[in-house]
Amino acid sequence: MATATQKSNKAKKSNSKELGFEEALWDAANKLRGSVESAEYKHIVLSLIFLKFISDKFEIRKAAIEEEHGTQYLDMVEFYTMENVFYLPEEARWSFIQINAKQDDIAVKIDSALHSVEKNNKALAGALPDNYFSRLGLDASKLSALIDTINNIDTYSKTKGAQECDKSEEDIVGRVYEYFLGKFAATEGKGGGEFYTPKSIVTLIADMIEPFSGKIYDPCCGSGGMFVQSLKFINSHNGNQKNVSIYGQEYTNTTYKLAKMNLAVRGISANLGAVAGDSFFKDQHPDLKADYIMANPPFNQKQWRGENELVDDPRWTGYPTPPTGNANYAWIMHMISKLSEHGTAGFVLANGSMSSNTSGEGTIRQKILENDLVDCMIALPGQLFYTTQIPVCLWFISKDKGGNNESGLLKRRDRRGETLFIDAREMGTMVSRTLKELTNKDIAVITETYHIWRGEELAVANIAPYEDKAGYCKSASLAEIAANDYVLTPGRYVGAVEIADDGIPFETKMMELSKTLYSQMSQAGELDKAIRKNLEALGYGE
Repeated sequence: MATATQKSNKAKKSNSKELGFEEALWDAANKLRGSVESAEYKHIVLSLIFLKFISDKFEIRKAAIEEEHGTQYLDMVEFYTMENVFYLPEEARWSFIQINAKQDDIAVKIDSALHSVEKNNKALAGALPDNYFSRLGLDASKLSALIDTINNIDTYSKTKGAQECDKSEEDIVGRVYEYFLGKFAATEGKGGGEFYTPKSIVTLIADMIEPFSGKIYDPCCGSGGMFVQSLKFINSHNGNQKNVSIYGQEYTNTTYKLAKMNLAVRGISANLGAVAGDSFFKDQHPDLKADYIMANPPFNQKQWRGENELVDDPRWTGYPTPPTGNANYAWIMHMISKLSEHGTAGFVLANGSMSSNTSGEGTIRQKILENDLVDCMIALPGQLFYTTQIPVCLWFISKDKGGNNESGLLKRRDRRGETLFIDAREMGTMVSRTLKELTNKDIAVITETYHIWRGEELAVANIAPYEDKAGYCKSASLAEIAANDYVLTPGRYVGAVEIADDGIPFETKMMELSKTLYSQMSQAGELDKAIRKNLEALGYGE
């Protein structure tokens, strides 16, 4: 486990990279605005970037096959898929799109290309827009200009080796996707929350639960940001991506396609289910038991089920049925039911979930606590989301709070019967007039507190053991939580920040303050006399 300082220094180097071409590309994409809604043109832009990326990889592989075997195997799909490259027939290649960019029927040609890509690559089934460009009636000249701009993205260099080239491609296109998803979310406001969770929150969750190996699941995966960050975490800690398998589900069909493309450009294999669907009514992974769950469910989702629907669902066995008017506890129960024996979940919820007693929610929360599932609660500052200005919280649920877990890299202290509360409401930095984000240092401080509390300092030299810190963190027992009516708001437990003792005795300090006060009162009297005299001189005396 790296210290907060080490993580912060590493992050500063990472943050120093210039975006440059992403910004230029965003400006080009904006030329489509006016004729196409923001919610629509993100699919146009990201689909074209995707097509450019897979075409570049195809051309590299095609050249390698020709050099090694000649031309006889250039159209054999197996020679591409064996190297995790999508096979593209002539009409689906970027070169074909680029040559025909000035034609009036370019939208039709793009639709045909995307259809052909799906047809020839089963892994992309259901991932790409279907007759999307033709349906929207796009201005051919604007579409052509966008194609020209995307053509300038250099996703590979012929001077690099194959392994280095693959990494470069995924980094560049991954950066483009990450940048664009964030920009689209900001542009769309509330609608942007359906496919995007702010990067700092996703990073915090990943760094807290440390998904090194096993099954990772997100029941409302949006565009796949949680999965991307999980893999980034593994790579930054010298782990092996092959040790994890990814499962997800997304309700909105267009967002489901975004997720598939976002993961494909990064070479991430994932099971997102056969179709988009509601996790409550059309669970794509009914038998899954995940080792890690990361999620950002819709906040305070209303009427998520009918009055008589899912009443006896096995996911809430042993608990009251979650109310129809708010899905917060339905999401919590769904995720608990999906956890493996030693599983851990980290997810975002509205603050009301920590204290609500409406329609039996308080009873469900009490039962979850009595079953010793709540590992950590974090109160976050407001203004972190494009979708809402309200502050939110993070829940961390663990099926194994004991000290005998051998699955992790570090020995853990037995924390059964305890919950860690962290109040991070004063953290974060404003990055725009309305938006705040957690800094890398903030994230490092929070995660280090949690991992030390878990007992992981036993395996790390020069790390002090956990201690409660007034105004910031508190390890509370179930009895203390019960005394607070099972409310999970961190502010109830961490208390107020301690005021540092300056070493001056109270009597001495009081004497000095009194002298200052009497002096100020005397000065006030003199000022009153001067003001009265000036008013009289102006003819306004009594």
